[in-house]
Amino acid sequence: MAKHVGVKLPDDLYNLLQKGKTIAVLATFSEKGTPNTTPLWCIYPKGKESLLLTIHKEHSGYINMVWQKKIMLCFMDENNVTYSVLGRAGVVRAPSLVNPLMNVVHIDIIDIKSDRSILMRVDSGVQWSYISQEAEDFSGALMDELKELATSL
Repeated sequence: MAKHVGVKLPDDLYNLLQKGKTIAVLATFSEKGTPNTTPLWCIYPKGKESLLLTIHKEHSGYINMVWQKKIMLCFMDENNVTYSVLGRAGVVRAPSLVNPLMNVVHIDIIDIKSDRSILMRVDSGVQWSYISQEAEDFSGALMDELKELATSL
């Protein structure tokens, strides 16, 4: 059963996001009302009331986010971290300093709900690895950009 948490990231989710090793599912709607989901891995907290993320400038999730503004992020990871974050999106850097095809988006948190179940628990999140050293370096550079923005915005 979903439980309202508030507008501040709970400690377990905040700590997980600082590690930079989780995947969230971004949910948006197109102008025609078509739902869209997008897995994201470059997400970093800017304090406890907002998030920063990077996304490809031509991805449908980004295009939907720009016109609609409201988004939902779903997190499910180890130690039963299960939250849905409703937020308002705004572009803060287009393009990213790391790559001209990537943009940086700021998410102001509107509401957070806990999706923990009384019947089951999440023991681990999506298991993933980089496909190459170049991919790891690229993702690392994007995360470094988010960390820098988290302190300078």
